[in-house]
Amino acid sequence: MLKFIDGGVCAAQGFRAAGIHVGVKTHATWKKDVALIVSDVECAAAGVFTKNVVKSAPIHVTKAHLVNGKARAVIANSGNANACAPQGEENAEKMCAAAAKAIGCAPEDMVVASTGVIGQTLNISVIEEGMPALYAALARSDEASDAAAHAIMTTDTVKKEVAVETVIGGKTVRMGGIAKGSGMIHPNMGTMLCFLTTDCAISPEMIKTALLETVNVSFNRISVDGDTSTNDTCCVLANGLAGNALITEKGEDYDAFLEALQALCVTLAKKMASDGEGARHLLTCTVSGAKEEAQAETIAKSVISSTLTKAAIFGADANWGRVLCAMGYSGADFDPETVDVSFASAAGEIAVCQQGRGLPFDEDLAKKILTEHDVEILVDLHSGSAQCTCWGCDITYDYIKINGDYRT
Repeated sequence: MLKFIDGGVCAAQGFRAAGIHVGVKTHATWKKDVALIVSDVECAAAGVFTKNVVKSAPIHVTKAHLVNGKARAVIANSGNANACAPQGEENAEKMCAAAAKAIGCAPEDMVVASTGVIGQTLNISVIEEGMPALYAALARSDEASDAAAHAIMTTDTVKKEVAVETVIGGKTVRMGGIAKGSGMIHPNMGTMLCFLTTDCAISPEMIKTALLETVNVSFNRISVDGDTSTNDTCCVLANGLAGNALITEKGEDYDAFLEALQALCVTLAKKMASDGEGARHLLTCTVSGAKEEAQAETIAKSVISSTLTKAAIFGADANWGRVLCAMGYSGADFDPETVDVSFASAAGEIAVCQQGRGLPFDEDLAKKILTEHDVEILVDLHSGSAQCTCWGCDITYDYIKINGDYRT
């Protein structure tokens, strides 16, 4: 019953979105830099945030606003992180107040987020002055979601947007999401913003449970460069307009909701990994034959985070020794003498290691396999039935170029 549809954050009933340029980004006046997402009615809401000890001002404000499990709208800017900046929380609250005044709700009903350069004072005046135009641009359309998705981008080269439809309690339920993230991405939330909307009727307690379960198998399983940002935010709003019976406990309806939410977020997570700064390859590592899922996850995360492995993928070099090396320092307990490793892509699959020892293989075929955009590293521990998949990307010369002059 689950299917992917168009519409992004506007796919669900009762949600409008907008994205415009107001002047936060002074060096690129053609780029949208403020996004607004609004529900027609109050929503059950939840958020998950960075595990970095240093947190942006919007995170502190949003966490306080979500204590009651309710929200009405999202206001977000790109071009400035509002982290470690003068008047940080004051400016985040001013963003909420300006948006709330335009919408006609309480400032405490706002989710606020920022992304961009750390340590610089946010130009709150241009956001306040631009709010009437931003509110006027609100629409319930594919184009409106697209505008919001572009307004939260920084070094992203493509927008991240997706929507799904399913049936819960006999009612058609839709959910959609937009996200940004290209660099500073690492497990435990990577430099990302993600806003999810749904018309499903679900309690604040259960939507928070579902979001935590989902983040652990999606955004916490990607890595671009090993850095964890100060601004990582993933929030979900559910307005209940689908008309299904309110989900208040785990069961068949909750499982259907969780399946849809996870499909949505895994897709967004893979889009982020694929669009890693300067990346040319989406790297997928699946560890199977593990004793338990946590063991497989630890190993897969280590492999996709390995700088040497990422560099080998960039060079289309089937250097499987770097995979074993990354597995070995992951902290997971396993027997190296039982490990098999293969590389795979649309060009085929090739075994390069068996029982911890190298195999003779066709280097030309291996290079052809690793030249494809989507590359898989398949690891079998031969010690159990659990498995886990994590996603990353290669590292290129362009990554250094992008981050060498990020502030300028």
